[in-house]
Amino acid sequence: MAEGDAGKSMDVIYVARSVKFSKWAADVGVSKNVFKVGVASDPIKDLVAQGWAGETDWSIVKKEPIEGLDEDAVLERLAKRETALDPRYYPRIRDARGLFKVDPRHVESHIIVGRALEGGGEREELKLKPVDFASYLIHNAKR
Repeated sequence: MAEGDAGKSMDVIYVARSVKFSKWAADVGVSKNVFKVGVASDPIKDLVAQGWAGETDWSIVKKEPIEGLDEDAVLERLAKRETALDPRYYPRIRDARGLFKVDPRHVESHIIVGRALEGGGEREELKLKPVDFASYLIHNAKR
């Protein structure tokens, strides 16, 4: 940390998920694999408690420290790989930035390539969990 930053809290990139919002997104034909990505100062418990897109059951799936990237840069990087939900088409999400529809095939490919690079050649059945989607999103936001 630079001098004078001792009292400053660390920024984190986080991925959050709402069961109710995921159900709504699936019902309107978006996808059940919808996640909120953002950058904030830790602790982010109060931010999450406020909720997004009309839901208050959001929970943090994963968070990691991040340096040198702000939320705009993170969202711009992710928008190149995954579909960001646009409030113009979905008025329910209003001003909630960072909502992404994630293709499970992208997450599976990410995991398979990662295993191959580590030398794990066994092809076992993948059962994707929210933390797998979160790891994928954070990895791509930091690249």
